[in-house]
Amino acid sequence: MAAKKTRSKAKSKPSAKAKPSRRRAAQAEKPLWQPSPSRIAAANLSSFRARVAQDWGVRTSDFPSLWRWSTAEPAKFWTSLWDYCGVIAETRGKRALVNPAKMPGAKFFPDAKLNFAENLLRRRDSGQAMVFWGEDKVRRSLSWGEVYDTVSRLAQALKAEGVKPGDRVAGYLPNLPETAMAMMAASSIGAIWSSCSPDFGVQGVLDRFGQIKPVVLFTSDGYFYGGKTFSSVDKLPAILAKLPSVRRAVVIPYTGAPVESIERTVSLAQFVAPFAPQTIAFERLPFDHPLFIMFSSGTTGVPKCIVHGQGGTLLQHLKEHRLHCDIKPGDRVFYFTTCGWMMWNWLITALASEATLLLYDGNPFHPTGNILFDYADRESMTMFGTSAKYIDAVNKAGLKPIETHGLRTVRAMTSTGSPLVPESFDFVYRAIKKDLHLASISGGTDIVSCFVLGDPTGPVWRGEIQQRGLGLSVDVFGDDGKPLRGDKGELVCTKPFPCMPIGFWNDPDGQKYHNAYFARFKNIWCHGDYIEITKHGGLVIHGRSDAVLNPGGVRIGTAEIYRQVEQLDEVVESIVIGQDWADGDVRVVLFVRLRPGLSLDDNLTKKIKDQIRRNTTPRHVPAKIVHVADIPRTKSGKIVELAVRDVVHGRAVKNKEALANPEALDLYKDLAVLKA
Repeated sequence: MAAKKTRSKAKSKPSAKAKPSRRRAAQAEKPLWQPSPSRIAAANLSSFRARVAQDWGVRTSDFPSLWRWSTAEPAKFWTSLWDYCGVIAETRGKRALVNPAKMPGAKFFPDAKLNFAENLLRRRDSGQAMVFWGEDKVRRSLSWGEVYDTVSRLAQALKAEGVKPGDRVAGYLPNLPETAMAMMAASSIGAIWSSCSPDFGVQGVLDRFGQIKPVVLFTSDGYFYGGKTFSSVDKLPAILAKLPSVRRAVVIPYTGAPVESIERTVSLAQFVAPFAPQTIAFERLPFDHPLFIMFSSGTTGVPKCIVHGQGGTLLQHLKEHRLHCDIKPGDRVFYFTTCGWMMWNWLITALASEATLLLYDGNPFHPTGNILFDYADRESMTMFGTSAKYIDAVNKAGLKPIETHGLRTVRAMTSTGSPLVPESFDFVYRAIKKDLHLASISGGTDIVSCFVLGDPTGPVWRGEIQQRGLGLSVDVFGDDGKPLRGDKGELVCTKPFPCMPIGFWNDPDGQKYHNAYFARFKNIWCHGDYIEITKHGGLVIHGRSDAVLNPGGVRIGTAEIYRQVEQLDEVVESIVIGQDWADGDVRVVLFVRLRPGLSLDDNLTKKIKDQIRRNTTPRHVPAKIVHVADIPRTKSGKIVELAVRDVVHGRAVKNKEALANPEALDLYKDLAVLKA
């Protein structure tokens, strides 16, 4: 991308005065951030490299050399990680990896016995384990002892309800402390946890939980968003009527709204009342015992039910937290997420690193855009996790936390959900904090973790994800199934890894699972992201492969267009699709949501096209630009290009319940401007 941008600038014939400064900038290319020698020495990565040298006699001088070793020797790498992180288990077993050349089919630690929740509940003291903010309305704090004791009582209550290993326990909940504790209680007895956020409608809940048939359902009386109170229990009778598998629905108090009597429903207090806290009898089960059922976005049909194993999830999260994010005991870790997004599962596992969880539920701009930065200062946040869209929204709102907040304790900021554009890197270092490890990370629900993410011991280059995940043999393939360098292609993983799903629910022969990831390239995981590897060894993601535009046979990642359009002050956000057009070709159509009071006149249309043409190529320039009032997105905030493409082409969107604002799709139907 950098090379393309430089060429386009040359073509735009800048003034003679501008040319020397641009040349100097190119000659003096520097990273945006570089860790200090003392920070590198203190990093978990440095002590882990020493562990590898001790275990295997292998000396790695930096992250790239460690990554190369970790992918060449996966059994040794994951064994060292297990020991370094002090995984609690009945046994690890002697075998670390069997069938290493088979994907799917490889098995990590096939003889191990452990319990996921036991690894999260390492402490039972008075130290702070969780802090919760519910917008500006609710603030709570729980100690490690309080968390452990609540999980103990919940586990006893679940057992009394007849819940056993392999049963499903579901949460239809805000991001409350009780949500995390209910998940750990289920895990402690070997039950499988699944959750979605409370803004789902009845059908959205049934599309998910109806497939997995939970025996216990946790919900809340309601939730807050934007200062308003919303009920959850008003949807409960309709949900329970279609979920006969649920023996008991447990209602957690949050908003204080009165709850009428509903059949099969008890309050949280009633549910745990018969049980006093006691030492938890953790059920130690095989490495691949099911832990989570996660759901795909479901915008192209009923959501896929992706089953993740306890051991692979634990090891992968420990690796990402401790080595890639440098989380240490006592750190205070935040991620802005709902419990319907995989980042919630990722966040909760930080307890296994003895970090304090900082939980937030609600609108991140209520009552002002500063609330999350207030949270960071007030609660001594060390890791600030968020989305690229949030960072862009803070920028568009004109906020400058560097001037209004101390952010003294914040060492790292992570961003995911969509590609973080170079200008957002600039904004973070200019307007949020200068001395900060900014890590753009990317993976997905499919692996409940990341393929590419940060390196706290290495430089941050503008617009680039720093590194490939340790132990993950990530590469870029062309359509011919061969590695690419200096060009864009498919994100693949060429060797097995522990956090691969153990399968899909209701997929007895594994065909759906195989088709989802392994049908494109034999024995290779094909993830569906369109990426490139940079000259620094970093990565740039250009969007989803299935949303790639193809005008005139030229493949264009949607993120390349978003990056240019959303730099413009007039544009709040945008969505771009390829519209089938004459002679079997595709034309690029861009939809823009503008700032209030603005309209898309000829001047603004020309400005948008010029911005794209100047910084990309003529092929990127949309054939049509259309002003829309809203852009549809999933519950986790991702824009839905495929759903918009279907509507434009007159095809039905199969599962609108997956969307936060399904009514927005109506804005794209039968548009006269797209018929010519």
